[in-house]
Amino acid sequence: MNPLLSRLQPYPFERLKQLFADVTPAPNHRPISLGIGEPRHATPQFIKDALCAHTDGLASYPATAGEPRLRAAFTDWLARRYGLQLDPATQVLPVNGSREALFAFAQTVINASKSKGAPEDAPIVVCPNPFYQIYEGAALLAGATPHYAPSLPERNFAVDWDSVPESVWRRTQLVYVCSPGNPTGAVMPLAEWEKLFALSERHGFVIASDECYSEIYFQGEPPLGGLQAAARLGRSSFKNLMAFTSLSKRSNVPGLRSGFVAGDAELIRAFLLYRTYHGGAMGPAVQAASIAAWRDEQHVAENRALYRQKFAEVTPLLAQVMDVRLPDAGFYLWAGVPAALGLSDTAFARELLAQYNVTVLPGSYLAREVAGSNPGAQRVRMALVAETSECLEAAQRIVQFIQSHST
Repeated sequence: MNPLLSRLQPYPFERLKQLFADVTPAPNHRPISLGIGEPRHATPQFIKDALCAHTDGLASYPATAGEPRLRAAFTDWLARRYGLQLDPATQVLPVNGSREALFAFAQTVINASKSKGAPEDAPIVVCPNPFYQIYEGAALLAGATPHYAPSLPERNFAVDWDSVPESVWRRTQLVYVCSPGNPTGAVMPLAEWEKLFALSERHGFVIASDECYSEIYFQGEPPLGGLQAAARLGRSSFKNLMAFTSLSKRSNVPGLRSGFVAGDAELIRAFLLYRTYHGGAMGPAVQAASIAAWRDEQHVAENRALYRQKFAEVTPLLAQVMDVRLPDAGFYLWAGVPAALGLSDTAFARELLAQYNVTVLPGSYLAREVAGSNPGAQRVRMALVAETSECLEAAQRIVQFIQSHST
C-alpha cells in the first residue's frame, strides 16, 4: 500500500457522522440539513435534453482533450464572463468536475524528487485555512507538505499571505487559492492577486485558482477571477497560473461531473499528458450537455436570483443571534457560535441536531490547528442549498435554539 495514504485525515463529513453517532435527533422536527454543500435547485431541462440526445457517443472512446466544440464553448464563456481571449486548442482542457482536477493537478506539478528524501527539503503546498480538504490530500499524496495560511475575520476572511515565512515560500511549488472562498465566501481583490503573482515570479511556484462558486454572488459586480486579475496586471501569458471552474454550482448539475481548467499553455500541455494516462476523458454525452450549459446564461441568472432571495431573508434572521453577515459570494454562511452559550462548535452542532433536528458543519472540521489556534473553531458552516422556505425554517429553529440556551 502507498504509505502516504496513512497521512490523510478523515473527510469532514465522516467526522460529522462520528460526532452524531450517539445523537438522537429531535423527533418533533422534520430533519433539515445545512451541512453538505450540494446544490439542490432543479437541473435545467435543456441540459437534461442535451445529455439524452447524445447517447450515440457512448459507442466511442472520447478524446482526453475534448471535442473542439466543447473547448470553444469554454473560451467563448471566458470571453463573455471575463473579457479574455484564450486559445481553445492550447489554453483550456475539460475535466470531470473541479474536485478531481484540483487533486490531479498537484500530482502533475509537484516535483518531490527535489527533497532527496529529506523532510526539511520536502516541497510545500500553501493553501488557505480553513480550506477545501482536497487541497491537503492532493499535497500529501504528491509527497508535499501542506502549509496553512489563515483566513481571519478581522481581515474580512482574506488569506494572510504575509503570514507565510520566506523560508516556506522558497520551498513552495504550488499554491491553492479559493475565490470565492469555501467556507468564508470571501473574494480575493486585485491587490492580493498582485502580491501573489509577485511571489510566484520570485519563487517559481504554480497557482491553482479554485473558482467553482464564481457565478453565485450578491452584489452587482461579479467576482474577480484569477485569469482576469492576471490580464489586468499585464500577465496575458498566464504564466504559472491555472483556473479551475465547474458546472456543478453554476448550473445545478453536480452529478454531471463537468468543468474545465484554463491558463498557462505549458501547464495545460503537462496536465493533458498526465490525464491521458490517468484516464480523465469526458464522455460524449456529458460533453454535449456541457456545451449547452456553458452557452446559456439565462438559467445562471435565474439560479443566482434564487440564492440572492434566500440569503436576503435568512442572513438578517441569523444575524440577530450570531456573528454572521452576507458573504461576497458562494452559498455558505460562515457563522460564529455565540460565546455566551459556552459551547464549542462541535457541541453546538450536536445540541442543535438533538434539540431542533438541524444539521450544520463545525468550522473546526474545515481547518487545521496551527500554533495552537484553529481559525475554524467556534464557527459553523451553513450551506443554504435547499429551497428558501426550508432554509428559513432552519434559521428560525437556530434562533430558537440560541435564545433558549441564552436564557
